[in-house]
Amino acid sequence: MAQINAKFVTSNTDFKNCPPARFPEFAFIGRSNVGKSSLINSLTFHKGLAKTSQTPGKTQLINHFIIDEKWYLVDLPGYGFAKVSKEKRKEFEKMIFDYLIHRENLTCLFVLVDIRLKPQAVDIEFMSRMVEDEIPFYLVFTKADKLSQKQVNESVDLYKNFLLEMWDELPPLFITSAEKHVGREDILKSIDELIQTSPYRIGK
Repeated sequence: MAQINAKFVTSNTDFKNCPPARFPEFAFIGRSNVGKSSLINSLTFHKGLAKTSQTPGKTQLINHFIIDEKWYLVDLPGYGFAKVSKEKRKEFEKMIFDYLIHRENLTCLFVLVDIRLKPQAVDIEFMSRMVEDEIPFYLVFTKADKLSQKQVNESVDLYKNFLLEMWDELPPLFITSAEKHVGREDILKSIDELIQTSPYRIGK
């Protein structure tokens, strides 16, 4: 699997200070400790691109990376907000939702959930908010290497059935393992397909 050209651009607490909207943008978010940084490093094949930590809630800024000089990858703070004050939690929520709602070149959001867990209220609430705000998102199951194939299938089916009780259709789904790079090519292919129809793409 080839390493792609990924460079850190900037970190911000306000979407207004994000880089100029020159390229299509793809953001990644999930609860604290869902394995977001590890997945980003797997996608880019850069081991230390996104900072990983044993302490949940490490990412506290809107982090932009430029990929192959044609799209932005954005590492967002988790919405689980592990061990932060109520005031800080509100700051994080405002920062995240201001970005998601107002960032004009945001093409798709990848929402990460731990495949080992049953549907969690905080994940469902966040995704429901995305539906309400009409923010396009894909659902990414992480840590698939921690389960057998049978358990993976059962977990995904459980999640699908749960979501279909609320929605008429499901978002695109990906099953991933950062450790084994499972799902990497599928996600990158989906991003490439979305770039082709983006008004921000190079040579449009």
